[in-house]
Amino acid sequence: MASPIPPRPTPPTLTVSDERWPIAGSFVISRGAKTEAHVIVARITQTLADGRTVTGQGEAVPYARYGETVAESLTALQAMAPLVAEGLTPRGLLSAMPPGAARNALDCALIDLEAKRSGLPAWTALGLAEPGPVVTAETISLGPPGEMEAKARALADRPLLKIKVGGDDPIARVAAVRRGAPTSKLIVDANEGWAAEGLPALLSAMAGLSVDLIEQPLPADADEALEGINSPVPLCADESVHTAEDLPRLARRYGLVNIKLDKTGGLTTALTLAEAAEAQGMGIMVGCMLATSLAMAPALLLADRAAFVDLDGPVLLARDRSPGLRFAKGVVSPPSPDLWG
Repeated sequence: MASPIPPRPTPPTLTVSDERWPIAGSFVISRGAKTEAHVIVARITQTLADGRTVTGQGEAVPYARYGETVAESLTALQAMAPLVAEGLTPRGLLSAMPPGAARNALDCALIDLEAKRSGLPAWTALGLAEPGPVVTAETISLGPPGEMEAKARALADRPLLKIKVGGDDPIARVAAVRRGAPTSKLIVDANEGWAAEGLPALLSAMAGLSVDLIEQPLPADADEALEGINSPVPLCADESVHTAEDLPRLARRYGLVNIKLDKTGGLTTALTLAEAAEAQGMGIMVGCMLATSLAMAPALLLADRAAFVDLDGPVLLARDRSPGLRFAKGVVSPPSPDLWG
């Protein structure tokens, strides 16, 4: 009697969707305000030879600053379904899609799918250190100085705060936060909102307020003015950096780079960017867009090599997905496998 033919895995099936997650109040930066996080989610489902059905998932945020829309990102992802069914890998994805939010969602879903199939954590498959709890910044959005000071007092027990400022009297706003949180480390994020004129004096004032890091003080298309400036506070590129190809130019202007998976196009290329930055002698910050814990979880695999971690997106939402990451007074713990990885 012939032996039964073992079942074969089904082809992976890609589904994509968009979700809206309300923000607690509003979130204001130099470019404007938001009241919700509008995210895209890629999910890849497969039934394995052992009968298990597993799903890998990834979340990303299309960002208008980089010419992205939710609708276009969803269309780009849907077009990848045939390649996913054929067994697309994260490495193969690099030549199939350009960097950006859509590729990030799919890259993270592919990595999560492999973790679910193998039963091994994603960090093991990627040859990374096991993630542990890390200090993350908590963000105070742009507002009147008195309001920002009150928020800082409420967060004064957090070890690291991030302050959103613009070109309108940033010194008063940072001073207000410093009064409210006298012992916290401070990141000041200008989101391209400052001008080259008067910048040395502004940097000096930030140093006087014991600021630990300044993100993207000048517009990305004008940051050549940073060359030759001896800043008393370390400067970090954000909008100016997307992939490793940007680093030779930026190494003359910044001491650190803010790695966000939505900019690099996924964890796979984020790791490449991190290695290239370290080779250039640049420090690393791991950042995020406004999104749920699903978007933060893959970025936590970079946290152990980062000088600064800013993965507080879920803290700013009115609610997070479940299961989500656990945040406790400025410390975030690694995800459970039910969430990602």
